[in-house]
Amino acid sequence: MSVERLVEIAAPGTGVARIGLGLAAVGRPAYINLGRDRDLPAERPVEVMRRRSHELLDAAYAAGVRYLDAARSYGRAEEFLADWLRDRPDAARDVVVGSKWGYTYVAEWRTDAETHEVKDHGVETFDRQRELTDALLGDRLDLYQIHSVTPDSPALTDPVLHARLAGLAAEGVTVGVSTSGPRQAEAIRAALAVEVDGRPLFRTVQSTYNLLEPSAGAALAEAHEAGRAVIVKEAVANGRLTEAAERLPEPLRQVAGETGATPDAVALAAVAHRPWVTVVLSGAATTDQLRSNLAAADLRLDEPRLARLAELAEPPETYWRHRAGLPWA
Repeated sequence: MSVERLVEIAAPGTGVARIGLGLAAVGRPAYINLGRDRDLPAERPVEVMRRRSHELLDAAYAAGVRYLDAARSYGRAEEFLADWLRDRPDAARDVVVGSKWGYTYVAEWRTDAETHEVKDHGVETFDRQRELTDALLGDRLDLYQIHSVTPDSPALTDPVLHARLAGLAAEGVTVGVSTSGPRQAEAIRAALAVEVDGRPLFRTVQSTYNLLEPSAGAALAEAHEAGRAVIVKEAVANGRLTEAAERLPEPLRQVAGETGATPDAVALAAVAHRPWVTVVLSGAATTDQLRSNLAAADLRLDEPRLARLAELAEPPETYWRHRAGLPWA
């Protein structure tokens, strides 16, 4: 299935197809989401995490999820996804598969590693990681994104890398970017301007956008208007907009109570209400979390409630400083 087909099936009003499944939380033993001590067993060997990822993929597909998102730095996420696709050929023909390159996983399957991933957007890293991704996902890869682009990333200005990416696009793989940091809007607009031979290079944008960090919204709307697919990540702010939060924001708690929905479903629904969103990702680590997240597809929030939720926005620098301090667990 192509990314263009995903845009069709994830059109507003199509329900669960507007929610994708990201594998960051289950492709490696440690991540920065809150509540992992409750979500996962204390011991997390590879086979335990493989089974967990497959359980989530089965549940997501059965519910109607059709976009699956991995990355080279998500430990063995590409491997787990490749195994699942191989064992379920009917599903494999029916989903859009995305991955990302630019970070290298270096934690060696340890939760207490000093460093978990290392960022490099150079051509050599692309060549090396593209070969690894191809060995696992082969022609099942629909979308390959540069991982966590910021305005100073060489990936936005390197003509040699752009030529490599254009070659990948010519093979039928959609090329995109993901962004992170307090200057996401700048990075998005810079990516929209990149062309090779007079044609836009990046056809998708994946960015952090949530009730606490909405600063990229205007730039993402521009990306949508320019014909790009927009994928939203971290819609529940690594657990800060869920019951795992130490202090759940009161407006979110109130709206959840009024609607009878869980806080995470409200947070996801608030993102999905944006007309420029193609897909919003669930980063669930359990099937219960996934079911709760997917309830967002049927949740309608009126304008007064959306306005109350909009009051949760933090300055981008504050949000990203807090995120940088979250422990890997």
